[in-house]
Amino acid sequence: MLIVMGFLSETPSFSFNKPVFCGILANTLLSTVPGISGAGPTPEKTLLTPILDAELIATGAVTSHPFKPNTPTGCPTPSSITRAMVSLVGLEPLFVNAGLRHTPTVPCYDLYGSVGEDPRYRDAVPNARTLYSLGENLGKFLSQQSDLLVIAECVPGGTTTALCILRALRYEASVSSSFVENPVSIKEDICKKVLERITADHITDPLDIIRYAGDPMMPVAVGMIKSYAGNILLAGGTQMLSVAALAKTMGMTPPSIVTTSYVRDDPTANVDHIARLIGAHIYYVNPGFGTLGHAGLARYCIGEVKEGFGAGGAMCLAHLMGHSEKTIRERILSTANSCS
Repeated sequence: MLIVMGFLSETPSFSFNKPVFCGILANTLLSTVPGISGAGPTPEKTLLTPILDAELIATGAVTSHPFKPNTPTGCPTPSSITRAMVSLVGLEPLFVNAGLRHTPTVPCYDLYGSVGEDPRYRDAVPNARTLYSLGENLGKFLSQQSDLLVIAECVPGGTTTALCILRALRYEASVSSSFVENPVSIKEDICKKVLERITADHITDPLDIIRYAGDPMMPVAVGMIKSYAGNILLAGGTQMLSVAALAKTMGMTPPSIVTTSYVRDDPTANVDHIARLIGAHIYYVNPGFGTLGHAGLARYCIGEVKEGFGAGGAMCLAHLMGHSEKTIRERILSTANSCS
């Protein structure tokens, strides 16, 4: 059923003066499994996507590699939406390197993590506890600099690690995808193998579950949640649901989540249901891309891409900082045209 709503499903009750937009960058080798991720022109090149998206958000263009920041069908990358919003509100985003295959092309807060391994065959994040501790340190530091922390991520293949984590935590989750046709069977097959490893080794501790089945973004984000003193918005869909679920399992109050209506309306995912089970309040942004006159952005409305790199959270932040829906949409359209 299509739900009619305004630009933002609900206005958060908190106020703030000094927001920080933080994008956690990481890789998981699951993104190189054919058919898993649409976040790159080939499976292997999905490993480049986090650094290229960060470059686009930071500078407004990708010049380090000869890739266009659009899907093959002309759908603009969600990082162009995030770029439009941070430039509109005048924020310099903070990027965190949690574990990347390639060297970032823009300044990052480096946690010296490693690429997430394939959890079907080996521990995905062997240094999960170290990354959690480093995330705590970063959260404490950012508490001194800000009163609202918007945590975004760029982890191609991360909806599959999210599925593994949520299922390991006993949530009957179905996750979204950047593809119009969600590769559910591939994800379910991977998840089955991962859960078999977890069950066989009697793994129940949440940080050990991340070690077995997650990706490097997860322990960093949960560590930040643990120590941050202000308000937090988790900017993303099913990947941030897994972070919220981990936080709850570790005894924390799960932060609110903000994503797009395109994720909510995905018939292959049950985002709203799982958020309620976790106890995480979830806000939805309805960008209305179908009425902008941009064929690529309109593809979001049929289920392509849907969300990414905190696009929903960035639009929400711009709205909370006083920018009208009209201004937000115009800036997104202008940025999408300049990035094509």
